[in-house]
Amino acid sequence: MNFWLMKSEPSVYSIDDLARDGKTPWTGVRNYQARNFMRDAMRVGDRVFFYHSSADPAGIAGLARVASGPYPDPTQFDARNEYFEPRAKRNAPVWVLVDIAFDQKIEPLVTLEQIRAEPALAGMLLLKRGQRLSIQPVEPVHARILLRLIDTRCA
Repeated sequence: MNFWLMKSEPSVYSIDDLARDGKTPWTGVRNYQARNFMRDAMRVGDRVFFYHSSADPAGIAGLARVASGPYPDPTQFDARNEYFEPRAKRNAPVWVLVDIAFDQKIEPLVTLEQIRAEPALAGMLLLKRGQRLSIQPVEPVHARILLRLIDTRCA
């Protein structure tokens, strides 16, 4: 099993939205590295740290899991959609997505400041300067620490 951090602005799609919906397709990813993670590395059952970005405070707001294999992102084919991709063809899509399913909400969330304050998490991609990927792998050692921090909130 792999661990991932997936970012979403809560004003666009929050952990509460995922809790309500139960499962959602992770549409609109337009970064090749993030796409490649979904296409080549994510597996059904992988754990997801659902991260609220551009929020006050920003942080891990919930847990989810990968609920499907990769498939074409339908937004790339819709000329009226902000994520339309004119190069994409139904038989040759450019962008893929996976579905994620809700596991639990974390209250209070694990803030970015709390993550930064944990010395053992210093190597996380999330904390690297200039790191803006909306989907990023989380090393198992970092995942264990994050899960421990989360357990103290959800006990």
